[in-house]
Amino acid sequence: MSGIAPSRLANLWDDARAVGMTEPERLVYRSNILGSDKRVTNYGGGNTSSKIMERDPLTGEQVEVLWVKGSGGDSASIGLDGFATLYMDKLRALKGLYRGVGHEDEMVGYLPHATFNLNPRAASIDTPLHAFVPRPYVDHMHPDAIIAIAASKHSRALTQAIFGDEIGWLPWKRPGFELGLWLEKFCLENPDAGGVILESHGLFTWGDTPKQCYETTISTINRAIAWFEEKSGDRSAFGGQAVDPLAPAERRAIAARLMPRIRGLISGERKKLGHYDDSSAVLEFVSSKDLRPLAALGTSCPDHFLRTKIRPLVIDFDPANPDVDAVVAGLEAATAAYRADYAAYYQRCKHPDSPAIRDANAVVYLMPGVGMFTFALDKATARISGEFYVNAINVMRGASAVSTYRGLPEQEAFDIEYWLLEEAKLQCLPKPRSLAGHIALVTGGAGGIGRATAARLLTEGACVVLADIDEAALAAANGELGKRFGKDFVRPVKFDVTKEGEVISGFAETAVEFGGIDILVSNAGLASSAPIEETSLELWNRNMDILATGYFLVSREAFKLFGAQKIGGNVVFVASKNGLAASPNAAAYCTAKAAEIHLARCLALEGAEAQIRVNVVNPDAVLRGSKIWTGEWKEQRAAAYKLSTDNLEEHYRQRSMLKRSVFPEDIAEAIYFLASEMSAKSTGNIINVDAGNAQSFTR
Repeated sequence: MSGIAPSRLANLWDDARAVGMTEPERLVYRSNILGSDKRVTNYGGGNTSSKIMERDPLTGEQVEVLWVKGSGGDSASIGLDGFATLYMDKLRALKGLYRGVGHEDEMVGYLPHATFNLNPRAASIDTPLHAFVPRPYVDHMHPDAIIAIAASKHSRALTQAIFGDEIGWLPWKRPGFELGLWLEKFCLENPDAGGVILESHGLFTWGDTPKQCYETTISTINRAIAWFEEKSGDRSAFGGQAVDPLAPAERRAIAARLMPRIRGLISGERKKLGHYDDSSAVLEFVSSKDLRPLAALGTSCPDHFLRTKIRPLVIDFDPANPDVDAVVAGLEAATAAYRADYAAYYQRCKHPDSPAIRDANAVVYLMPGVGMFTFALDKATARISGEFYVNAINVMRGASAVSTYRGLPEQEAFDIEYWLLEEAKLQCLPKPRSLAGHIALVTGGAGGIGRATAARLLTEGACVVLADIDEAALAAANGELGKRFGKDFVRPVKFDVTKEGEVISGFAETAVEFGGIDILVSNAGLASSAPIEETSLELWNRNMDILATGYFLVSREAFKLFGAQKIGGNVVFVASKNGLAASPNAAAYCTAKAAEIHLARCLALEGAEAQIRVNVVNPDAVLRGSKIWTGEWKEQRAAAYKLSTDNLEEHYRQRSMLKRSVFPEDIAEAIYFLASEMSAKSTGNIINVDAGNAQSFTR
């Protein structure tokens, strides 16, 4: 099954590392090495457990404790605090309270009563599946190669053909207490089996030692991979290729154009973030003859389904005759049709106590010859949803090669999506931060004000594109902010604001990386000082190019994306006190800054009807952390005031009315205010952040 996995999984178990670990530490180790390969399980998917003898904190006696991955954890990165701990004797006692399949959900409410040692980690719905397997170590994974068997029409026969009696098979059953009892019954009746495949779900394996359990999991998956490779041979996947994929540059150009439009059409109550994938697996699927019939079947594994919805939206497009204008024009009707179809699915399947219908927009968008777009409320979820659909593609490839692929039955899919327990989990999610779902581009992003602004916006949940001409500083800023806030939230893009082509490319890259833009912080700058008779034409033009033309170019591209999205927008110019109050020996700089301010006023007039707000922050004397003060500007301004450079900051502080220094973080706070809903009814305004300067009072 080369499409699913080009090679066998490596056995990563290291006896030298494991020997000195405690049993809980070995559970973490086992989980991490299993989760390190997405062919074993996807992000957040699957779970592991160990039954460990522990000292009861109340009685001092040795008791059997189930350590099992808690709700919401990820195997690859989980630590000790990611596991729930429960008394095994209390879990077994729950069998006496179980009233049958019709009362499954009430059993979850009993799990906290079995908590060992006041562990606050919530136990997952899969806890009974691990508890009732009569083996001390259990793995539950979602490998593509195994789910390809589980999602096949002939999954039971395939399981028998591949594994004989070594690995069993159980029919589809939604995870919960009943499935835990099924697993227990299977184990007792098949004591020599090393695991079981769950139809349309995944793989359970077990062992008497952590290493044995792990190696059973790996060997079972490798056996399935080898079998698929042997049976599939050179057979064309997905019925063969129907269209030729476009060249990489063409694909990204189309993605840059379509993603903001899709984002605008689906960002109703809350803004969405996008992710683009044109990997070989995706291109093979979206360019195939069976794309539409297979996509219509939806996914099979519950984990896949919860992340990718009932089915994707397939965009009508012929890469041999690439009429992108027609695609853009048809997106509104296509997304509306998907919502209507989803609403009909909800009406067909809902129960009297079902939660209200949720967001009816697609998560996954497939485009022949171009790739896959995924959208969610945050970038990480959009990316992970795409990863899950790639898993689903791999499953469809394998299942279709040896049998007939089957998606999860519609009613079963609905019952998982609108499970009351899942709804309760959603209701407990924390309130989103004020800029969650927003995309910001900050020019001069590697400088003091730019970096402070990016950090402030990231703190409020925004995704930020750092744009700068200084490649080394840009890499450093991106690395620092990515480490602090997560790599999903930050992207670097190198461009010179005075170069039209670079600006256009930078905004296109922003659209591909995140789906569009909501906030432009135009902050790129320079500073110069010279008496008028010593101001060269080159110096004059340099100021105008960066501080006037550069601000025009980035604003124009932002307005284009705002127009494509049709969900408003926000522009904040970082100008200067010098745009309102003249300074000696700085005619070029002051004039260019004044042009910035007037450009902002013009754009505020143009953007208002489309809910695009444009405002200005005027800093003054931001010395610390500012790149423009590291060159000649500092010496020039000191000379203009007949001061030493060491006394310049104190001079500016004393010059201010409030006698306070101004820092990059102060400017960032004003920018955040203007970019947020706190200033939702303000446009065309100027906020001075200069510690008070009567000359620059706005008039």
